[in-house]
Amino acid sequence: MTDGKHEGAADAETSGIGAAAAPGRERRMTAGRKRDAVMRLLRGEPLEIVARELAVTAADLSAWREAFLEAGEASLKARLRDDRDEKIGRLQSKLGEVLMDNELLYAKIDRLEAGGGGAPFGSRRSKR
Repeated sequence: MTDGKHEGAADAETSGIGAAAAPGRERRMTAGRKRDAVMRLLRGEPLEIVARELAVTAADLSAWREAFLEAGEASLKARLRDDRDEKIGRLQSKLGEVLMDNELLYAKIDRLEAGGGGAPFGSRRSKR
């Protein structure tokens, strides 16, 4: 550092201050970094201090916390799928197929009865 080449963002990064505090160097807020920030809040660290250290707004940090808590609540409401769910899905699919076949058969019966016992597909003209 005595030669003057290691000043600014690189110097801040190597000194342990972190890239967030280094001028001109912004780190992307990945899902993991957001999670870590929210966990700091949930452990009781003040919102303003965490926001300042990470160079984000308090509003963004609050929004992340709310989204994190809502996702956790939603996961607690969800019921785990088991073998019964797969079996129910297969049976519902099969029932749908059988009902569709029945409707088609009833439609065919109606067409046959309406024709008076004639040709099931209506009359055709001779090609001669």
